[in-house]
Amino acid sequence: MVPTASRRLAFRLLARPLPHRLPISLATCPRCHSTETAPSPVLSKLREDLKTAMRARDQVRLAVLRGVLADITNLSKTASPVQDDLNLLALLKKRIASGKNSVQEFYEADRKDLVFKEQEQLAILEEYASGVKTMGETEIRDAVKATVESLRTEGKKLALGDVMKRAIGPGGVLEGKPVEKPLVARIIKEELGA
Repeated sequence: MVPTASRRLAFRLLARPLPHRLPISLATCPRCHSTETAPSPVLSKLREDLKTAMRARDQVRLAVLRGVLADITNLSKTASPVQDDLNLLALLKKRIASGKNSVQEFYEADRKDLVFKEQEQLAILEEYASGVKTMGETEIRDAVKATVESLRTEGKKLALGDVMKRAIGPGGVLEGKPVEKPLVARIIKEELGA
């Protein structure tokens, strides 16, 4: 049987290498083939500690780690996935704030058993949050002061957004450094108010 012209074209198209497919090296992600940087050290520690908690049958730590890792997995399917330690720190702080609210509600409802359980989980979350290294408040304050002074000498307006862009944005003194944006915003407000 002689192949028709459409079959020959289909065979030719299938045999041709696709231009959008790049060779996969060992440094790429097996799922998305991206060549992003390695995951955060704290995230790696979370995964290792999950295995350790399973072996030790530490139910409290296991519940906390499973919850955090589930949140990370859910966020990976959104527009703002957890890619570095600062994103992980924001997630941990959000869970800590939620846990503190739960402790208060359980205390008001006279549920001492749940208060104790929630406080155990909070201690574990705070342990991991303290493992994320960020710049100190004095270093950030010095950088913000320098940015405000440079804007003043240039004669530009001193609004929160402008100082924030100059400090954290491209070419800024805090660009690429481990800083928490809410802390930077608070320090800028304080410096502009002074």
